[in-house]
Amino acid sequence: MKLLCWLVLCLSPAAFAAEQLPDVAARLTAVEAAARSAQSAGDNAWMLVSAALVLMMTGPGLALFYGGLVRRKNVLGTMMHSFILMAVVTVIWAVYGYSFAFGGSGSFFGNFQFAFLNNVGAAPNPDYAATIPHQTFMVYQLMFAIITPALISGAFAERMKFSAMLLFTVLWTTLIYFPMAHMVWGKGGILNAFLGGAIPCLDFAGGTVVHITSGVSALVCALYLGRRVGYPGEGFKPHSLVLSFIGACLLWVGWFGFNAGSALAASGLATSAFVATHFGAAAAALGWIAAEWMHTGKPSILGGISGAVAGLVAITPASGFVKPFPAMVIGLCAGAVCYLMVVRVKHMFGYDDALDAFGVHGVGGTLGAILTGVFATNAVNDALKDSAGKPLPLGLVDGHAGQIVNQLIGSAIAWALAIVGTLIILKICDVLVGVRVSREQEIEGLDLSMHGEEGYILES
Repeated sequence: MKLLCWLVLCLSPAAFAAEQLPDVAARLTAVEAAARSAQSAGDNAWMLVSAALVLMMTGPGLALFYGGLVRRKNVLGTMMHSFILMAVVTVIWAVYGYSFAFGGSGSFFGNFQFAFLNNVGAAPNPDYAATIPHQTFMVYQLMFAIITPALISGAFAERMKFSAMLLFTVLWTTLIYFPMAHMVWGKGGILNAFLGGAIPCLDFAGGTVVHITSGVSALVCALYLGRRVGYPGEGFKPHSLVLSFIGACLLWVGWFGFNAGSALAASGLATSAFVATHFGAAAAALGWIAAEWMHTGKPSILGGISGAVAGLVAITPASGFVKPFPAMVIGLCAGAVCYLMVVRVKHMFGYDDALDAFGVHGVGGTLGAILTGVFATNAVNDALKDSAGKPLPLGLVDGHAGQIVNQLIGSAIAWALAIVGTLIILKICDVLVGVRVSREQEIEGLDLSMHGEEGYILES
């Protein structure tokens, strides 16, 4: 009888489940652990490296590039613009910026969902990047928020108060960058092609969000502040093309994190964006040098590095959507067009965009955004699908000419926001602290007048 009872108990479903439970639990734990490892290890490593590369673009890349282009009495003040934004934007990003850009699902603005980085931890946010920690996505996007206002400083270099620059940056990132980032990349943003936008604008890595907004705002700043004392005299040549050359090369390398990192995974799409970025920059450098050579009779180092940056700007929105040879076409066009803007158009209208932030970023970003609508193809990026799971056509080469209209609308919104917002912000800054240094301070140089330091001390 006891033996019979023992057999019944052992053969019962409950007993079987209890007996198997430790094995099942162990297997589930192992599967979950493997899933976590497969989910985040490679992608997370690539995204952390990409974040570091994008930060390198600001300091030392942009700091050296811009620092070498100004006169020697302003080298520290110019480099300080890039450096201080690494600190200022980081703090406001943590307090409310990330939440404004990527919280909620509004058409134009985020919310306070992630204020003070609340609920931003090790678990992924599947709305944006399902295979990396939410915190990794957050810090990667932070690096874009840092470099964007730093680009504007090229327009007002050598003549803006440091206090005004700080106030301007806080207001500009809050009122222009964060809303634009949400509209293009945030869930529900009106221009987000992948997360419910009413006007799907293709911007893989920041043509509208970064380059159009900063470049157009740079033009507004240049016009508002007016020309530098003595401009356009002969004494406004770059004081160290060696510094600028090193900075430009660092920008080129860092841009792989900027564009290829925007795939948000160590994937084939990241490889495609990496290749497109490099090919576009190379073609643009040649395009600028060729135009300059024909115009002046000599190819210059300054022309080469300026062309490369113009190509990197133009390929940014298209990098995750186009094949290598269209990337070269975009770069070649950017090199030639941006050269004309910097050499001909700027002098024709007489505005003092000190380091050509508008001619390179504003114009290059707009050109790249429009050409994205021409060359984008689902053969490169098939993330957009119809109800049957079939990839949707992206650009004109796929037979979707309407995408060019979407790109024009997205660019126009970025232009309008930048123009109106920047003008209002400058007025506020002017009333509160004044935006321009005095004539005496400008002649002395911002290194001494603003910071009490000198970049170079000549031995007697």
